[in-house]
Amino acid sequence: MSSNSLWLAVGLAGQAIFGMRFFVQWLHSESRRKSVIPLTFWHLSIAGGIVLLCYAIHRREPVFIVGEAVSLMIFVRNLQLIRRKPG
Repeated sequence: MSSNSLWLAVGLAGQAIFGMRFFVQWLHSESRRKSVIPLTFWHLSIAGGIVLLCYAIHRREPVFIVGEAVSLMIFVRNLQLIRRKPG
């Protein structure tokens, strides 16, 4: 497998992981009969975002890099807010 093929696979895997979060959110909401965002949504967001950021860095695409980096900060912050204990 060439380096380009490997990085293409990494990019596609990142998109697949990132896309799975919508499927998980939909199933979770359907099971509760209301719109709900489960923790898994945020975990998949971060995992997919990290993989896509690596791909964007490899491709040296500054717009994609900035977009993924900012998105990752938001995803991590959401997890922090969820996990914060009321105090």
